[in-house]
Amino acid sequence: MATKIQRDIDYGEFDASLVKYKPAASLSTVTPITPITPSRNPQPDLGELWEKYTEFKKPQVSPSTYAVDYRKYRNHIVKLPTKTLDDAIAIRDYLVAHLSANAAKRTLTNINACCDWALKSQLIESNPFPSMAKDIQIPKSELAEYEINPFTKEERDSIIQAFEESKLYSYYAPLVKLLFFTGCRPSEVIALQWKHISDKYITFDQAITISTKGLALKDGLKTQSQRRFPINHQQHEILESIKPENCNPDNFIFRSKKGGIVDFGDFLNHAWKGYKNHRGTHIDGIVTQLVKQGIVSEYRKPYQCRHTFITLCLEADIDAKDLGRWVGNSPEVIYKHYAGNKRNLQVPEL
Repeated sequence: MATKIQRDIDYGEFDASLVKYKPAASLSTVTPITPITPSRNPQPDLGELWEKYTEFKKPQVSPSTYAVDYRKYRNHIVKLPTKTLDDAIAIRDYLVAHLSANAAKRTLTNINACCDWALKSQLIESNPFPSMAKDIQIPKSELAEYEINPFTKEERDSIIQAFEESKLYSYYAPLVKLLFFTGCRPSEVIALQWKHISDKYITFDQAITISTKGLALKDGLKTQSQRRFPINHQQHEILESIKPENCNPDNFIFRSKKGGIVDFGDFLNHAWKGYKNHRGTHIDGIVTQLVKQGIVSEYRKPYQCRHTFITLCLEADIDAKDLGRWVGNSPEVIYKHYAGNKRNLQVPEL
């Protein structure tokens, strides 16, 4: 080091601060700073999105949609093995493997709607579920449940007679008759009060729905605010047979055995179809019994009462426009969904 200093003195390059002559170990070094990339905020998972989405939709949908349909999809989401949006393919495959094709398709349709909303609400960066539901094909066996498959007139009469003669369920007979002879929806018939009955008309203007608090009365109908159904002698007799003296106009026409609103799910799963008792024994309902006896060709749900009325009216040459007003459908719906089911349709001789 002394030699180096002497040399610099000789050549006029001496560093008076002596920094030049300090050992390298004593010099400070500067560590380069690596820029920090801000981390992405973690995306909410599907369960969290569904809760936020349904709260947003709650004021916009019917109480039954919120209480029944949304809860059903929530239960499917809860059971998913993963709820991360990055695992959308795995979510789809799980739903297809564990649900019917129709249920999986409906669930994915609603999940897609949820994620569309979340994307617009800037909760997520992209929706990984578009078009997934479209790829699911529903087999004909599942579609058949939703098809129009009316009872014949003879089957209808046998069902009514069986209810009238039943020791357990005869009190449901007038309800079944009015379903068959007005074509109204189940939710509409159980919402009828005596104030809705006049000498000429039945006025349908409300329905019973399922809410988070149980059965609830909702103003308005599925496709309209109200409609009037003209009473004939047949319906007049049904109603007069059960009308109490000095009845309160606000009383419901059809009541459960305990005096409350008829729970149509209970009617379906006990009186109509049947159920398993606490011992695991299946107790057949009225229609199931008739199917086993060969009197009714196949089991069908109570909504087919409506389809039966519409089909029989078409066979009696009731104009589709008039029929549509009676049952709350457009003529287009009548022609599209029911005209093809006319059993006595024949090609005319021209």
